[in-house]
Amino acid sequence: MWSVAGEVGFTESDWKGLRIERARVVRVVFPPEEVAQVKAIACELPRQFGVPLSRFSRSEIHRFVIERAVSDASPSTIGRWLAEDAIKPWQHRSWIFPRDPDFLQKAGPVLDLYEGRWEGKLLQPADMVISADAKPSIQARKRIHESAPPAAGHGQLIEHEYERMGAVTYLDAWDVRRGGVIGRSEAKGGIAPFDRLVRQVMIQEPYASARRVFWIVDNGSDHRGKASVKRLEGRWPTLILVHLPVHASWLNQVEIYHSIIQRKLLDPNDFQSTAELARALNDFEHHYNEIAQPFQWNFTRRDLAELLGRLDDQPIRDPRLARAA
Repeated sequence: MWSVAGEVGFTESDWKGLRIERARVVRVVFPPEEVAQVKAIACELPRQFGVPLSRFSRSEIHRFVIERAVSDASPSTIGRWLAEDAIKPWQHRSWIFPRDPDFLQKAGPVLDLYEGRWEGKLLQPADMVISADAKPSIQARKRIHESAPPAAGHGQLIEHEYERMGAVTYLDAWDVRRGGVIGRSEAKGGIAPFDRLVRQVMIQEPYASARRVFWIVDNGSDHRGKASVKRLEGRWPTLILVHLPVHASWLNQVEIYHSIIQRKLLDPNDFQSTAELARALNDFEHHYNEIAQPFQWNFTRRDLAELLGRLDDQPIRDPRLARAA
């Protein structure tokens, strides 16, 4: 008890305890069905409900459930519910649904090569595995004003406006088993530039004297189909061309190196000419090869089979995305 006169008073810790007790009393316990309904809404695209948004934010979910009389929970409460199940409808990432009915059969040999096997047998030390592709249309962007280095209180300053000085295509071959890259810059891609990359690799050691050199490639026009197999394997007797299925760049190891180039060299993009850009790509290649190691690739044929099995088990709203039986 306490009186106005202060004959019996509360200490600071007493007041703190009272505030905690009051907070516990006023916290509303929402029915589990209501919580589940809000989470279900967060797992849907807004257009499914006629809302002209690409994705929900926490505040937009709050507004929606209030308007539809689903729940009167606060935005912070809704945020806590979503955090419990790690649901983040405001985030998104791109992906491509495997639509090739033979995806596993085509991708499997590539994943076997990453594990050091081919047709059920272990690769020998004299066998080489190359992952090759092209990074096309890399622009040289000359900034209108000179870039400024980092200084106290701010990072590097890059002028927003730029002049386009042309573009190059960077073709490269990543050594899967040994680590390291061999690349070249061309004015554009195509069969002839790709063939020049193949020759650049195949005439130097250890590839020139290798027992077999497996080339993993996508379905780009410069190395697509049986014609490319006949052309390249006829020219290089130890070369074995291995095609990935369509939309499988995420299984091509050289794409990892492309992401490294993008982060470490091309972002921000500030080059005075295509010649300067080509030199920068070549210099970075030599710099990276000093520390290059094989990528720690753990995704196997078995993992891919399990992934495709899970995708088959999921309901697909759009029949165009369904994989062929």
